[in-house]
Amino acid sequence: MKLIYQHMLSFLLIIITSVSIIGFTEIDYVRNQAYEQNFGRMESYGNAIGKLAVTEGSGKKETLDTTFLNQLQFILSAEHVHFRIFNTKNKQIYPQTTTTFKLPNNVYDSLKKGQEIRIRNNNQESAYMGQTKYAYTGVLMPWFSKQKLIGIIWIGSTVRNVERPITMAKKNLINALIITLVVGLILSLILAYYSTSKIKRLSRATEKVAAGDFDVQIEHKDHDEIDQLAANFNRMVRKLKKSNEEVKAQEERRDQFMADAAHEMRTPLTTINGILEGLQYDAIPEESKPKSIALMRRETKRLIRLVNKNLDYEKIRNNQIMLIKTNFDACKVLHDLQTQLEQNAKKANDQLILDVPAKLPIYADHDRFTQIMVNLIQNAIQFTHDGKITIKGRRLLHACELQVTDNGIGMSPEQTKYIFERFFKADPSRARLGKGESGLGLSIVSSLIKQHGGKISVKSNPKEGSTFTVIIYDKGYEQFVAKEND
Repeated sequence: MKLIYQHMLSFLLIIITSVSIIGFTEIDYVRNQAYEQNFGRMESYGNAIGKLAVTEGSGKKETLDTTFLNQLQFILSAEHVHFRIFNTKNKQIYPQTTTTFKLPNNVYDSLKKGQEIRIRNNNQESAYMGQTKYAYTGVLMPWFSKQKLIGIIWIGSTVRNVERPITMAKKNLINALIITLVVGLILSLILAYYSTSKIKRLSRATEKVAAGDFDVQIEHKDHDEIDQLAANFNRMVRKLKKSNEEVKAQEERRDQFMADAAHEMRTPLTTINGILEGLQYDAIPEESKPKSIALMRRETKRLIRLVNKNLDYEKIRNNQIMLIKTNFDACKVLHDLQTQLEQNAKKANDQLILDVPAKLPIYADHDRFTQIMVNLIQNAIQFTHDGKITIKGRRLLHACELQVTDNGIGMSPEQTKYIFERFFKADPSRARLGKGESGLGLSIVSSLIKQHGGKISVKSNPKEGSTFTVIIYDKGYEQFVAKEND
């Protein structure tokens, strides 16, 4: 069943249920009121006739003779009211019949005690008055004079006459129900169409997104939950578009990396193959053989470095390495790295400056920390010529902060956005796999720092240089960065 019909059906069921409950409650109220009013009217008639009976019983002029009662019955018949009178011996004395009719003994005993009995339907409550051709509702009332029973009257009206307003109320209820259903059907159609039209727009937009169109945006006014759903849908599509763009960019970088890797691997493999063929056919002079073998070793090492970096990245990314964290002095590691990398810096005519305190306690894996800093410093050397590279370190509250700052070529905001992603190269034209520009170094750094429970950030401007900031937390305080990331 379509949603619009479900909405209409639900609206109609609510309307029918509400009208039925209200209608039946109202009918029950009208019925009770009708019977209460009838009982009150019968009691007033019975009391009036009883006063005449009391007067007669006191020895005064006879008032309840047969002629008077016949005239009274004739008048009351116009209102569908009839009555019967019983004497103190429980014998019906009016109207006179050929058969003797008496009230049941238990009913008579109750009346003798002064109790009044109300009968809603004598055909249903035949134990009181027996059944008649027409159903009657009325009262049985005892007459007393000086606390002495002088007679009993049953006076009642036809049930059909009493329930006439109830019948009218039922007809009005049916008319109201029909009118309400018609109006409700129209309103439910309008409301259902209004709701389902929004859902249809969402459905059409979802189909477009499924087809690959991430530029879909749904207009909404924040009136209801469907509008909120539309707003959430718009946010989802924007994130999907952004994610899709990042995936495409990642694919492009991967393809570029594979092309670069294939090119760089082809060069040393071609060199090695040429030297091997020369050795095989004695095409290389004896004095040149050591130089050729040394060249093969260098080219082989280049290939090994490339393969190892890929393997390292995959292990780090899949949490397949075990970090052995200890407390140690980072200053010693940084001084050693300054000495080891000084020659690389001099080749680019760079000045390597170390700005650290006398002691710099840090809680990390010693070897992986060294790997992090080597990658960051070599990255700075690679993109800085005739400049300065400053390595700073300081203690924070429950953490150690390290910065590598250079005044090299710098990066644009778009480049810094993807700098820690795999295969990304800030300057593809300067790709030199043998010198570290493989697109994996900073990805490895980022993954290692995350496994340490730390964080890394970069600030950079084109032609002004870059600053990489690393924060590694002390033991037990790694949750700080987790909360910040949340």
